[in-house]
Amino acid sequence: MRIVCIGGGPAGLYFGLLMKKLHPAHDITVVERNRPYDTFGWGVVFSDQTMQSMRIWDPESAAEIEDSFNHWDDIELLFKGTRQRTSGHGFVGIGRKKLLNILQARCEALGVELKFETDVDSDLDFPDADLVIASDGLNSKIRNKYAEIFQPDMVVRPNRYIWLGTNKLYDAFTFDFRKTDHGWFQAHIYKFDDKTSTFIVETTEEAYQAHKLGEMSQDESIKFCENLFAETLEGSPLMTNARHMRGSAWLNFSRLICGKWSHFNGNSHVVLMGDAAHTAHFAIGSGTKLAIDDAIELANQFNIAGHGKDAIPGVLETYEEIRRVDVARIQNAARNAMEWFEVVGHRYADTLEPEQFMYSMLTRSQRISHENLRLRDKTWLEGYERWFAAKQGLNVKEGERCLPPMFTPYKVRGLTLPNRIVVSPMAMYSAKDGLIDDFHMVHLGSRALGGAGLVFAEMTCVSPDARITPGCLGIWNDEQMEGWKRLVAFVHGNSNAKVAMQLGHAGRKGATKVAWEGIDQPLESGDWPLISASALPYLKHSKVPKAMDRADMDRVKADFVAATKRAAEAGVDWLEFHAAHGYLFSSFLSPLTNQREDEYGGSHENRARYPLEVFRAVREVWPADKPISVRLSCHDWFEGGNTPEDAAIFAQMFKDAGADLIDCSSGQVWKEEQPVYGRLFQTPFSDKIRNEIHVPTIAVGAISEADHANSVIAAGRADLCAVARPHLADPAWALHEAAKIGLKNVAWPKQYMSGKYQYEANLARAATPAK
Repeated sequence: MRIVCIGGGPAGLYFGLLMKKLHPAHDITVVERNRPYDTFGWGVVFSDQTMQSMRIWDPESAAEIEDSFNHWDDIELLFKGTRQRTSGHGFVGIGRKKLLNILQARCEALGVELKFETDVDSDLDFPDADLVIASDGLNSKIRNKYAEIFQPDMVVRPNRYIWLGTNKLYDAFTFDFRKTDHGWFQAHIYKFDDKTSTFIVETTEEAYQAHKLGEMSQDESIKFCENLFAETLEGSPLMTNARHMRGSAWLNFSRLICGKWSHFNGNSHVVLMGDAAHTAHFAIGSGTKLAIDDAIELANQFNIAGHGKDAIPGVLETYEEIRRVDVARIQNAARNAMEWFEVVGHRYADTLEPEQFMYSMLTRSQRISHENLRLRDKTWLEGYERWFAAKQGLNVKEGERCLPPMFTPYKVRGLTLPNRIVVSPMAMYSAKDGLIDDFHMVHLGSRALGGAGLVFAEMTCVSPDARITPGCLGIWNDEQMEGWKRLVAFVHGNSNAKVAMQLGHAGRKGATKVAWEGIDQPLESGDWPLISASALPYLKHSKVPKAMDRADMDRVKADFVAATKRAAEAGVDWLEFHAAHGYLFSSFLSPLTNQREDEYGGSHENRARYPLEVFRAVREVWPADKPISVRLSCHDWFEGGNTPEDAAIFAQMFKDAGADLIDCSSGQVWKEEQPVYGRLFQTPFSDKIRNEIHVPTIAVGAISEADHANSVIAAGRADLCAVARPHLADPAWALHEAAKIGLKNVAWPKQYMSGKYQYEANLARAATPAK
């Protein structure tokens, strides 16, 4: 094949040399606009895993890179006068210029033609090419030429950064955070050769503008950074190699995703690679890794399918299909890390203690979890676990394994939970006339015996017309209250768990069939009148609710007050006010479902007016020593609906009205919603509300193992973790997860102790390698 790589960065060079090595008959040219052996930038970072791949695919260049790189395992944090260090992280740093020089020399040795000082405007400049690699970077002319085909989605992020260097050598990947009168700045620092370290300084747009950095020359910007980070620089100057740039050289990062990566231009197949196809923020050092991995996978696919021209279409399709998965994974992690740095000042640096700030920083991408930290640096993690446990008032003996964060107690008002695991409210649709029966006793009782600290029943309705389905629980009469008394007595008498009631009203989503007969489908008979903020049906064929008038509001408020009094008399430990998922109060909060033009519609204050009125009435009659949480839909996942920013406003209002925690869920407000699912996908909502509004939170959503819960709680992203579906599959989820992480000092019910020993023994046996 005739192959042309437009752009002589890591992607183009590495693909060129791999293809020439695999099939020397290829005619390969790499075209680069810069001069020979000349490049810009300081050091680049990639992981041990990428280095291992390079050893496999081209040992010769890998050996030379290894002779030139700086490898380190340690991460060091300078923050609020403290210096903390952890090990086991495995990074490779090398000068960008040195890396490209090695790859250029390797290309030449293999017979790849290198053409420098050639600025390419079009892929059509190479009509004889069978394959054109568009590896011409973020501002790719080739991608932009075919924008309608490649569908680039470019988002300019708000933070500013400047890429500098210094001759001071650092023996760890160092993060230095400094607060100014106008906000926080952070430096990302790492050594990449025996003389130089990269020194990236980053800050928010607000701090950048307030310090008038955009009005400074490069030299003035450098002097500003030298003064700010004088303690860590210890007299060493900062340097720039961006003299070709105008102004102060502060940049914004651009996140790029493309809808398609390849195109046939009539003569040649054109494919995007590296930064031309995708970008990932430097917060996890992944740009070079992605470029190298692109090159390896495309070469690998040609090796599998054959190196002839006829293989190109199938190879490009498979290449894109495979790489999209890994790129999405890396971009998601990079996005998490990037967003952490974008809000680090007001969300974390101002509020967290240095120890927890360090943990939060280490796990910012959500790729590194609690148990992964244990593998990397057991000593550091166990030290942090002891610190966290001590903060909860536990007496931790030196040398003794302490309880991990999810199993530490949690105190709110006069109630102390034995641990941080919550059985989430899950609709069972199995009640008759709203009554707790033997099913609920077994269902909820078994989860209490299973080790959770707090057990919620499903949403419990304040009146018959407040139900979602005929099978929903209720608390509108004394007979129902007696059932709750029975449940509370069993849980308190047989476990350490506490009992919670989620009090709610279905609103426009009421009078539907039970889930297994047709979820959200309206009843064909035996239905009841519906009310909501506005007269909007949930489904097109759902019953149209009545827009509530003042009489309806007064009646519902009275129902909630009466239900709250019954919950208190039943001995329930915890109450939750349900204002999420499109139910009655949620329908007031969301602009999608609230189209009122009176004092209950429009602004945040108006939309929250009635939910807050009812909440205050509930708080007034609920015992002062018992907590109330509020469940919010923190994202409507539909244009025009509530976003996390709106949720934060409502969280502040409920906090001011007496809410003790915010239970951070999302969605189920608008049927055409488009949620983005994934592991811990709703935890960022909890993180934002907890650390910006300064109210405790419950995290929910795709939390399925102890590692998840420990990571969330240890980082301060939530105070409690609510687990739903895993608890349906395993009533003893909490006890089993404790055993899986080797924790033996979590109490099981005395009746089940022989099962505990057998379960632990089976886990140990399964972990022992077969001989």
